[in-house]
Amino acid sequence: MAKKAAGTPATVQLNAQKVAHSLHAYEVDADTPDYGARVAEAIGIPPAQVFKTLIAEVDGSLTTAVVPVTGDLDLKALAHAAGGKRAVLADRADAERSSGYVRGGISPLGQRRRLPTIVDDSVRELDLMYVSAGRRGLQVSLAPDDLVRLTGARLAHIRT
Repeated sequence: MAKKAAGTPATVQLNAQKVAHSLHAYEVDADTPDYGARVAEAIGIPPAQVFKTLIAEVDGSLTTAVVPVTGDLDLKALAHAAGGKRAVLADRADAERSSGYVRGGISPLGQRRRLPTIVDDSVRELDLMYVSAGRRGLQVSLAPDDLVRLTGARLAHIRT
């Protein structure tokens, strides 16, 4: 008998919480310029609906930032939103270790260590958003309210 493939920690969390979602597989090389736009193109959706998950250090503490791929993370705005003074992108190894995911597959959901999470307020305009499902080549679509609830996120304008 074939063993059922296990999901990622993100999909396990979504299923356990009975959150409506859909998975979307794609093939885009992780080093492709304008990666997020290529992912949106590969799954046939507007780029403004695809969000990237970045791990940053705010005053020395790790924080998860979720921003649309159509913009960049405003580190000063992130620091302010997180109640800090200074933010820098976390070291890749620290981001991978704390989240349990690899670069290009970091999801805001199901992280190994739950971090404070700030989601860009542009999600207010969307019924559906797409984030990494926890591995390269796999996105998950879900309602922004569900992402905010599951991550305990705060909304703030953190994009440039």
